[in-house]
Amino acid sequence: MSEKTPSFASQNQLVFYSTLRQRINEHFSKNNLEKTGNSSLYIKAAVLLSLYIVPYILIFALDLNIALTIVAYILMGIGMAGVGFNVMHDANHGSISNKPWVNELFSYSMDMVGGNAVTWKIQHNVLHHTYTNVYGHDEDIHDKPFLRLAPDGKWSKIHKFQHYYAVILYGLATLSWLTVKDFRAIGNYEKQGLLSKIGAKARNVYANLVISKVIYFAIFIGLPLLIGHHSFYIYLIGFFAMHFVAGLITTTVFQLAHVVEHTDYFQPDSDNEIENSWAVHQLMTTCNFAKKNHLLSWYVGGLNYQVEHHLFPNISHVHYGDIAPIVKQTAKDFKIPYHEIDTFWSAVKSHWGMLKKLGQNELAVA
Repeated sequence: MSEKTPSFASQNQLVFYSTLRQRINEHFSKNNLEKTGNSSLYIKAAVLLSLYIVPYILIFALDLNIALTIVAYILMGIGMAGVGFNVMHDANHGSISNKPWVNELFSYSMDMVGGNAVTWKIQHNVLHHTYTNVYGHDEDIHDKPFLRLAPDGKWSKIHKFQHYYAVILYGLATLSWLTVKDFRAIGNYEKQGLLSKIGAKARNVYANLVISKVIYFAIFIGLPLLIGHHSFYIYLIGFFAMHFVAGLITTTVFQLAHVVEHTDYFQPDSDNEIENSWAVHQLMTTCNFAKKNHLLSWYVGGLNYQVEHHLFPNISHVHYGDIAPIVKQTAKDFKIPYHEIDTFWSAVKSHWGMLKKLGQNELAVA
């Protein structure tokens, strides 16, 4: 799928992105800054990786009681989501460092938390970032069991209640990646030719997937069996709590950027093209939230600056707060929408409202 040619996309749209790139480049040049991460990112990565790893060590090293064991697993879930937002996400976009091998190394933090770096790159970098909110192409809004996330999605009666039960399904997201989703994805991407598109061979990806999953289960399931101080089911409850917390946080943050009442949805036309230029399409389908909440911005790796991230995915999130005013002003200069919601809870409310709207019958959101 491609964007419209200049005869269909206005010259104003095409000049917009070239002007914006020029202004962003001038910002980095004027301030003598690298577009990749800096010391603040490296410190944060160390903190969040420690939040994921250290509690697990303490569970066994200190013989924690049952209550503290569960608390430790919950802290790990918070750390797990933080690693995904700040380390894995930037690394897979090549923005942690200007050294490719550093980005490649940290991209495997996705495998460290139970996912797979290769399938993530295809789903997120290739499909989501290219075809944002384009039904049939962006897997983030594909029809899912019990969830309808796009106006063109198939509707059933159960969707009337999705704004109530979605939170439970969000909490199961990382468990789905761990057990089912990655395996299905490799088969689908091989058939679609997407693996070869990024220079990957299916057999190598499958081998890496199996090995990484075996190691993951050995650490989180096998280790408690061998050296655990409590009944095994306690560790299973903790393991589930860790993934539920991580899944709920991760999925909610990503949903607030696209499935809200401010954003648009699209389908490709008969020529398999999108209506607007790529950059304008990103602005129409993406929404920022809670930009003034510095603690939230720190924890979610700047993913509340989704507009800036979608326009410049190769720029590290540590710079989004500084370039956001440039993006907003340029959009204003060219009379192009710039969506943003003031607070986190307002964004949650908007997402909840959109889930409720999408849960109605097809005609209600057509």
